[in-house]
Amino acid sequence: MFIDYYELLEVSPNANSETIERIFRYFAMRYHPDNRETGDESRFSNIVEAHNTLRDPVKRAQYDVRYKDHLGHRRELAEEASDPKSVERDVEIQAKVLSFLYVKRRQDVHNPGIGDEEIERLSGCPREHLEFHLWYLKAKGLIGRIENGMFAITVDGVDHVNSEHRREVSVTRLLDHAG
Repeated sequence: MFIDYYELLEVSPNANSETIERIFRYFAMRYHPDNRETGDESRFSNIVEAHNTLRDPVKRAQYDVRYKDHLGHRRELAEEASDPKSVERDVEIQAKVLSFLYVKRRQDVHNPGIGDEEIERLSGCPREHLEFHLWYLKAKGLIGRIENGMFAITVDGVDHVNSEHRREVSVTRLLDHAG
């Protein structure tokens, strides 16, 4: 797991070595395990590690490469979280996966499974994204792995698909009557 040493020491990534040294001494006294009021061994250990990395020019340069990657990932996360269509796309993919598994179960109740690669192809969703959807649907009890390792829809999954279909039909009928 990446630890943001700049955030931990509450300094700017542009902080010079004197500032890092001064802040380190302050936090080291504050969180040293011998300090009865504010001592925190774990935090002290992290502060020492941050100090040792940021005070050494070579280690700091290597750390800064990882830090920039971390910032890029945080920026991507923020952008995706602020995209309202992101959740809509997730709901669509999950509905697609459930639909494939629903139809497969209906077509052959004794052989209802679809493998990971086939789900990936059918959904058009790359494996790294599909893992989230399969985890979610499995955790909700809507799908599960069967004896041969393939995914299949559960009874709760069938009920979910049926209830969504009834809701869509009701909305369509309301819209038809409104026109």
